[in-house]
Amino acid sequence: MNAPRTRVQRRPVHGVLLLDKPLGLSSNEALQKAKWLLRAEKAGHTGTLDPLATGVLPLCFGAATKFSQLHLDADKTYETTLRLGVTTRTGDAEGEVIQRQAVACTPGQVVEVLDRFTGAIVQVPPMHSALKKEGKALYEYARQGQEVERTPRTVTIHALELLDMRLHGEAPSLRLRVHCSKGTYIRTLGEDIGQALGCGAHLAELRRVATGGFALDQCVTLAHIEALPEAERCRLLQPVEALLAGHPRVTLDSDNAARFLSGMRRRGHWSDAPLVAVWGDRPRALLGTGQVRGGELIAQRLLSPEEIRQILQAHSS
Repeated sequence: MNAPRTRVQRRPVHGVLLLDKPLGLSSNEALQKAKWLLRAEKAGHTGTLDPLATGVLPLCFGAATKFSQLHLDADKTYETTLRLGVTTRTGDAEGEVIQRQAVACTPGQVVEVLDRFTGAIVQVPPMHSALKKEGKALYEYARQGQEVERTPRTVTIHALELLDMRLHGEAPSLRLRVHCSKGTYIRTLGEDIGQALGCGAHLAELRRVATGGFALDQCVTLAHIEALPEAERCRLLQPVEALLAGHPRVTLDSDNAARFLSGMRRRGHWSDAPLVAVWGDRPRALLGTGQVRGGELIAQRLLSPEEIRQILQAHSS
């Protein structure tokens, strides 16, 4: 007879965990594992990584989930290996091989093609993606053997750096670093580069090395978290305001802070801005976000007084 499972006692946890997502786990599986390790009540992520991709995955806990949407618009940087000469059904190493071709391109042709894919480019989203059409993810259609029409989208490749090139041997490949805008599909980029080279290609591996202001050297692994005593795990969290880095700050005195938290507009000598991080001065605490229009501060996303109290208590312990 199996012993009864022990119920995990959840607790309020606030902050951002920069996870180096392992190979093979979906973003949600990684999130649930981290949530369990921290015994957190509430958690979410700032956009997904495919199971076959590794690297930077910011996970938001507690009050940080209120600002996770802001990070979806951030630029991303990836390092990827394109396997040349082999095309797969999914555009990555997991898919069925559907075509093999000889690799006859020259280094000069590779450089010319990569230049063509720098700047604003048009992509057709892959069928094996979470993008929805008529309320259903594209990968669900793909699993049923259906291909549906997808609207092309314009994305920006800010930089496309060639790290390594092997055009001969059993497994010709290109290793690239891609700095791109939100919404860029790297597997589609890889397939399109392979097509332009005349030999086809798929992603052999993909690693996200930066997203927004967060980089791989700031990240921790699930194994590292698990190895720590439970009392020390929350010390790995970045503060909630890490999601608001780079946005202007507005600081309010205690009277105006209380009114702002109740949703009231405040007036002051602030420059207009679509998004500001709003702080109270006594005690010094993040209150939420707002916008400034015509010298008026208008609340957007607010922390609750209880969340603010819990964050201050955690910082003082």
